[in-house]
Amino acid sequence: MTRRRRPPGRVRVSELVHASATRQLELLRAGAVTVTELAEAHIGQIERLNPAVNALVDFDAERVRAQARLLDGVTGARGKLHGLPVTVKSSIATAGYRCEIGSTMNRGSIPAEDAPVVARLRAAGALILGTTNCPEFLMSYETDNLLHGRTNNPWDLDRTPGGSSGGESAAIAACMSAGGLGSDSGGSVRLPAHFTGICSLKPTPGRVPGRGHLPPCVGPFGVLGAIGPMARTVGDVSLLFEAISGQDVVDPLSAPVGLRWPSLEELRSRTVGYFEDDGLVGVTAETRAAIQDSVRVLREAGFRVEPFRPRTLELLRKLWWKFFVRCGAMFYQSTIRGHEAELSPIFREFLGIAAVDGPLGGQELLEAWAELDLLRARTLAELVEYPVLLCPVASLPAWRHGERSWVVEGREVAYLDAVRHTQWWNVLANPAAVVPVVQSAEGLPIGVQVVARPYEDEFALGVAAVIDRAFGYRCPPMARG
Repeated sequence: MTRRRRPPGRVRVSELVHASATRQLELLRAGAVTVTELAEAHIGQIERLNPAVNALVDFDAERVRAQARLLDGVTGARGKLHGLPVTVKSSIATAGYRCEIGSTMNRGSIPAEDAPVVARLRAAGALILGTTNCPEFLMSYETDNLLHGRTNNPWDLDRTPGGSSGGESAAIAACMSAGGLGSDSGGSVRLPAHFTGICSLKPTPGRVPGRGHLPPCVGPFGVLGAIGPMARTVGDVSLLFEAISGQDVVDPLSAPVGLRWPSLEELRSRTVGYFEDDGLVGVTAETRAAIQDSVRVLREAGFRVEPFRPRTLELLRKLWWKFFVRCGAMFYQSTIRGHEAELSPIFREFLGIAAVDGPLGGQELLEAWAELDLLRARTLAELVEYPVLLCPVASLPAWRHGERSWVVEGREVAYLDAVRHTQWWNVLANPAAVVPVVQSAEGLPIGVQVVARPYEDEFALGVAAVIDRAFGYRCPPMARG
């Protein structure tokens, strides 16, 4: 019997899913793998792991295979993402896929049209694997709902992958997807990246079109919220950012800002400020180590890195609470009226937190809106000297499902206080990237956050890439196969 030889340069299908998105595209372009083979590898990984992780909520293997065959049949010019298997958070309109925002009130909701960001992925040749789980109405840092259930962290199934883009981060970390899209109004692409050991970017609002997101990025959420790319390396996040960024002329919040990738020399010309905590809420010793390790790597790469902490952080956090928590609850009142019995415990918890302070009155809201502009200007003045910042993503790594308080450095840290580190940058509309650096004693990922000034997203990604090259993604044991 003659053994059939694999063509030169071919790779094992079982190894494909562990490769970065950039590497997968290189293999496709070199002819070392077909789109169908790459899709089949991801189908196998999803079928093996998704029952335990519960990241994808709309996945059909035959639909994926049909897309792959069409992409393999393309004979003309091919897009930059041709054949790359990606996923999309189920709050971003994806034609033909369930986008239910984790709510039984939206059961079976299937958009007829793609959001602009999804249309741009398809135009670049990406293969849509499916949509991913999120908490009901996105108002939680834990991904669970009555419609599709709980998503688990591939590093430890007893822990959360975070929220609200927890399904997306879990799918990418477990190598069920090469990358994809989440959204962020209070840390929702950054905390899940930190919890699962991947990379992400919360862009400056307006750099990536927000049209087609549910709920809409309007009012205060036009400042707080953004759709952002998620992947296993900063290079992959940058690749996706290139594909989806750019002005959407019918989106009033979309800015005509083109891509501008700085050189290493330009990056080094910026002083990087860093801080380990905000002076009010503690962080774990391992989180401090992640910051110090990142500082060391940047200094070794020729960067000027100095201790610096903006003086406005707590004032900004209080404004985030008003706009995200209290305004967020007010936005949903008309939607949920008469449907209270259908709400998930996660969303009820959010409403209970918001009810403590009650709804915002007109005068308080007006004053908060004016204060926002003043505080943004004040903080931006501080960032002239430190245009890039390095800080934690959260006080601790991924917590167990349902946990809501922890003792950190001898003091109790409450649920929303533990993640304040992401919330400041939503209020400021700053771009912020996350990159994994170290692991906790339990083997859980710990990332750091790289923040830049508004519209300088490429600087955040450029500095994050330097850190990523020194540390980078580790594969969860269950994903290795």
